[in-house]
Amino acid sequence: MSGEKPGYIDGQYLIAMPTMEDGRFAHSVIYVCAHSEEGAMGIVLNQPAPNITFRQLLGQLNIIDPDDDASMAIEFSDRKVYRGGPVDAGRGFVLHSDDYFLDETSLKIEEGVVLTATVEVLRAIASGNGPKRALLALGYAGWAPGQLEAELQANGWLTCETDPSLIFEGEGDQKWHNALGILGIDPGMLSSDIGQA
Repeated sequence: MSGEKPGYIDGQYLIAMPTMEDGRFAHSVIYVCAHSEEGAMGIVLNQPAPNITFRQLLGQLNIIDPDDDASMAIEFSDRKVYRGGPVDAGRGFVLHSDDYFLDETSLKIEEGVVLTATVEVLRAIASGNGPKRALLALGYAGWAPGQLEAELQANGWLTCETDPSLIFEGEGDQKWHNALGILGIDPGMLSSDIGQA
């Protein structure tokens, strides 16, 4: 849970600096779901997965008939699927509002934000009985023990306190700009040069 241990940033955002050398994370915003001495895990919020829609994914999982418009709650029919990160990219992770919770499989990260990684949440969303707000991601970003701390020390990421609306609203690069806005930073003022004073 957020704030339990000093130095750990679960429940916060990582915002990629312009100097990010790993192209998989350029201009990314990652919601940190877990961070401890054992490493860290987060979901990239702003990289749409190419060539698949939420409806198509649910069809592939045999949750809905992708050709039957009535088989899915209308507000989720055009929802995007995101690339949550390079680890376990074939597995779905749903960040969602806390109005939906499965006792055995949902993880409350902070007030208003829950992570569920089972097909039951997808069935609930498709039927209109799931969470009011949700972001579906394939895969996640993971860090070995000490790896995220080293990347933070090397100024690869900015961190900021969470604003749950950032998870569920906006698209692509707009989320990166919105995250920087939470910190009061104009993206045009960030330098891509690295140096020491």
